Amino acid sequence: YTALNTLSLHDALPICAGKTTLAQGIGSALNVRGRVSSPTFIVARVHPSLAGGPDLVHVDAYRLTSLEDLETLDLDSSLEESITLVEWGEGMVEGISDNRLEIKVERPQGGLAGADASGITDLGGVDDGARTITLTGYGPRWEKALNQL
Repeated sequence: YTALNTLSLHDALPICAGKTTLAQGIGSALNVRGRVSSPTFIVARVHPSLAGGPDLVHVDAYRLTSLEDLETLDLDSSLEESITLVEWGEGMVEGISDNRLEIKVERPQGGLAGADASGITDLGGVDDGARTITLTGYGPRWEKALNQL
């Protein structure tokens, strides 16, 4: 695999656009150990590869307030050997890697959800599950990879 695998994943909306679901898909494709879940309260979690490929370092930067907070995680020490996925990384990952892929997940906001007579809320009218993904590559590796799409 190629080094310099930094991904920054952020929403156009505050929550529930699908960042963790995308992280789970990446973890599945990499065949990593453990359930990939949002590391909101522990900030960072390492999922070792079960197939001899790169580990997945999954970070949730939502609670971090500065680049210094992110630097205390020492992510740059594993950038060469892992896929580092940073949720809510916009404005922070720029300082740890010039070669990165930013993934923007957008979810349309829809109608209003109201409970029926039994108290059950049908969210089908609010969110149809569709997402728009925008990829922006920085540095020669990611610019080249995106040009090949």
